[in-house]
Amino acid sequence: MQINTNNLVSITEANQNFSRVARLVDENGAAIILKNNTPRYVILEYSQFQSEEFTDDATVLEIGESIVKRHLAAFRELAK
Repeated sequence: MQINTNNLVSITEANQNFSRVARLVDENGAAIILKNNTPRYVILEYSQFQSEEFTDDATVLEIGESIVKRHLAAFRELAK
């Protein structure tokens, strides 16, 4: 996943203007929501989430850990 700085949204803005977040996801495939200026949440198109190779019995925690591991360098860069 490539991180585009235009895809970064504060949690306050996401809460007040979710339609903007949905538009970002539609246009770019993902949006990253920041909490205290730190990447906290990723919103993906459902089709992109579905295409990820997860087993049916994977827990949400396992899926989250897998995503973080694959994109750890990008998250670390964003956290600077």
